Amino acid sequence: MDRMTAGVDGTLRFLVAVPLSVGIAVASGVPVELGLVTGVVGGLLTGLLPGSSLQVSGPAAGLTALVYEAVREYGPGALGVLVLTAGVLQVVMGLLRMGRWFRAISVAVVQGMLAGIGLVLIAGQLYAMAGAHPPAGGPEKLTGLGGLAIDTLLSPDALWAVAVGTGTIVALVAWPRWHRAARVVPAPLVAVAPATAAVAVLHLPVARIEVNGLLGAVQPPDGDDFARLGEMGVLGTVLAFALIASAETLFSAAAVDRLHPGPRTDYNKELIAQGAGNTVCGMLGALPMTAVIVRSAANVQAGARTKASRVLHGLWLLVFAALLPWALGVIPVPALAGVLVHAGWKLLPVREVARLWRGQRGEVVVLVVTAGAIVVTNLFEGVIVGLLMAVAKAAWETSHVHVETVETVDGVVRARVLGSANFLRLPELLDRLEALPRPGHGVELDLSGLRHMDHACRTALNAWAERHTVRANDSSPSGV
Repeated sequence: MDRMTAGVDGTLRFLVAVPLSVGIAVASGVPVELGLVTGVVGGLLTGLLPGSSLQVSGPAAGLTALVYEAVREYGPGALGVLVLTAGVLQVVMGLLRMGRWFRAISVAVVQGMLAGIGLVLIAGQLYAMAGAHPPAGGPEKLTGLGGLAIDTLLSPDALWAVAVGTGTIVALVAWPRWHRAARVVPAPLVAVAPATAAVAVLHLPVARIEVNGLLGAVQPPDGDDFARLGEMGVLGTVLAFALIASAETLFSAAAVDRLHPGPRTDYNKELIAQGAGNTVCGMLGALPMTAVIVRSAANVQAGARTKASRVLHGLWLLVFAALLPWALGVIPVPALAGVLVHAGWKLLPVREVARLWRGQRGEVVVLVVTAGAIVVTNLFEGVIVGLLMAVAKAAWETSHVHVETVETVDGVVRARVLGSANFLRLPELLDRLEALPRPGHGVELDLSGLRHMDHACRTALNAWAERHTVRANDSSPSGV
């Protein structure tokens, strides 16, 4: 029974993976076959390695924008080097047991990262739905949507393309509401198959996927591509690939572990498994892989208990790519764009923002700033901005300074400074000290109640004390 269940689960995951893998490849600006290659490696290699028994790996929508920019800037030939080097870096991080440290990344930063990716992905795929080429940058994609709408209304062919993409999105949203049927036939298949049939039967003027064959799409990197690793921009992209893919994988693992009572994920081994998969994908010139939370959750909900289902998922993809590549050529591009618009929408943490706004508005600020920075700049720089915001927020919230007036004796005010003082609280601290009453003989400043005081606060308080105090009790903690 377990083998039969694994076979059914693997088939269902395969049916979900085909349109998603192909759509991600198209959105990334690479041949569609490379998306299937990554799915095959994710199932047959990463699926067999230790780490997580139920996560499903493949090309993820979360890396689409970054891959597209990398291919546009460095060329498709450099993709293999980027992915291979990122994979090696993941393996090294796993061997150094750094997997657990990814759990320390602020959830607001990760959600902001996914939101920024989702916004850029949606904006770019709206152009594909209308049969147009998207601008290069995130801001240009968003600001150009008005002109895209006008151009679409003036073009009958574009209106047909938008109709196909919109119908796909409607099917993706509506089908899961029919729970019993959705367990048997996955929503992406229900959405893409009718759109493909309608375009074929009605002979609609809609672009279809270009297929060149699996072997023709695989392009291992050569020596000239490896020479580009000396460029700072290339190294930054490699680092972004490795860190973002690792963070998304391990956050997915934490979420999947909450869905089943089976063995927990070994984060370091999972990081090594993902790195090994990306190393092989890089050797084949394919897309980078990551564990995909949507497919992984579906795998658990379908009743999977072992690695067999995700391995069979990769096997079915291999059979399809090898024996039925012609089937890809009939799929309309707007339908795949609709699949990715829906995937991008699911990356937007709408419910989480509403929940956080009621109790932790600082987290919402970090999330929004991270997403906005990704849209305005790029994925790597946006995540760095988000991490800096999260660190600043944590420093602000953990520093609490209170100035307490103990007593006034012989014209001297005795004041105690309590709490934890760092440079973020320094303006507030100095304002409170300046507001102290000084009857005539100054202030006696007691700093012994401080748990922590950094160098900036120590320097500023010493300068203030020289001007205002008659004596000071400075048995305070040393700065960092």
